[in-house]
Amino acid sequence: MPVSRKAAPRVLVLLAIAGCAIGPSYKRPEVEAPPAWRAPSQAEDSSRTFFDSLASGKNLVAPPAAAQADTPSGAATVRRPDWRASYESRTLEAGSELSWAELIKDPALQALIDTAVQNNRDVRVAIATINEFRAEYGVSKGAFFPQINGAVNVGREKIQILPGQSTAFNVAQITANLQWELDFWGRLRRNTQAARAEYLGSEEGRRSVVLTLISDVATAYLQLRELDLDLEISRRTLASRQETLTLALRRYQQGLISELDVRQFESEVDNSAVAIADFQRQIAQQENALSVLVGHAPGPIARGRSLTDVLGTFVLPTELPAELIARRPDVRQAEEALVAANARVGASEAALLPTVTLSSQYGTQGDKLNHTFQSNGEIYQIFGGISIPLFHGGALRNEVRASRARADQARFSYEQATLVARREAEDAFVGVRASRDQAVAQQRQVDALRRAFDLANRRYQNGVSSYLEVLDAQRNLFSSELALTQAQRQELVAGVQLYKALGGAWSDTTRSR
Repeated sequence: MPVSRKAAPRVLVLLAIAGCAIGPSYKRPEVEAPPAWRAPSQAEDSSRTFFDSLASGKNLVAPPAAAQADTPSGAATVRRPDWRASYESRTLEAGSELSWAELIKDPALQALIDTAVQNNRDVRVAIATINEFRAEYGVSKGAFFPQINGAVNVGREKIQILPGQSTAFNVAQITANLQWELDFWGRLRRNTQAARAEYLGSEEGRRSVVLTLISDVATAYLQLRELDLDLEISRRTLASRQETLTLALRRYQQGLISELDVRQFESEVDNSAVAIADFQRQIAQQENALSVLVGHAPGPIARGRSLTDVLGTFVLPTELPAELIARRPDVRQAEEALVAANARVGASEAALLPTVTLSSQYGTQGDKLNHTFQSNGEIYQIFGGISIPLFHGGALRNEVRASRARADQARFSYEQATLVARREAEDAFVGVRASRDQAVAQQRQVDALRRAFDLANRRYQNGVSSYLEVLDAQRNLFSSELALTQAQRQELVAGVQLYKALGGAWSDTTRSR
């Protein structure tokens, strides 16, 4: 049955839509991954009871009540939540969420993170990249529709009618020109799929930049708070050593000790002063680095809670679903790159097949512009064409081979990204467990050395022990307190690294394509 002129465009649209898209359809590769996280080693399990006993705070030897009251309360002491209650009983399901504000409870840090996300230049570059790929996606979708252009031509023509006879005349044309490629084989659809995947990949790239930025800001801030605590310890140690030096000078004037003893105590005072100056330098430089991260000129950084206060409320789940790995932005970005490469294979295969196009021109003409809209000036052309690739020197088939090779590269990159993500998450879990055990053991060492210094100082004041015992106790305590602040900061950083390794806030774990 013949098709009417009004129904013809609809038929062509249906034919274009009904055409099958050749090439492989995307299917997520199977990546070998254990269903659960790696269990602690036998050696770690065997020492678990010991570390739990340290965390419980039980002392082997309890000092007298009077001595406890006189023991200096160091700035690095942490009052922790119960180990069993806060760590082992808290679990998260795949669809639940833990935000940065819940992980590290410090309003000043949250304000820095919010500012960084708004002002950091790397984030702005990522947003501009998203805008680029969004526009490219719009360009690819535009190829589905007819391309219509208007044209106005004015000129003079001379044509030969018969040999020796010619005629010249003026001509003015106003036309609308249409070009439309009918996507029978899905080349345009595959290109659009690839453009969409690249656009989604740029979104994941932005998430990756933001996640890295938040992690860097949190780590830098915790480093700054560690330096603040180190400076506080150094100042307290300086004051303690100055008191000891004053006592030594008094005993020297009484003829009870030699000048050598005084000079030794004096050198320890100077050593504390050197440490204070060095920590002040590091604090200023860390503030400058953090200022750049948040998008500001170098300057002071507002402080919130102390490192020990933050650690005292630090609660991190130890049971998390392994499928959280799939929601990491770098893994998703690698998958979108694979989707795009897979679609490009279909587009290159479709280029081997005939291209069906529809072209037409409709308008009016006359010998002058004001005569173009007369009733007898109508002109039109309608063509349907097929372009068949016959010989291209093997270029088209080699493009198919190249696109398949790029798809293989993207698949291997996706598999590698998944494996690396799994390794980083496992490393972060190990870091969380080990850093907490280290901080607890270091806290116990500091407590013991504080008591040892107090005893050595009392013995020295009463003339029972020499200055060497006091010096040794001071040095050990100072080094141990600095090591404790480092261990405490590392425990918090380990939580930040786990948060980053699992892709940020633990929610929105699935996404449909």
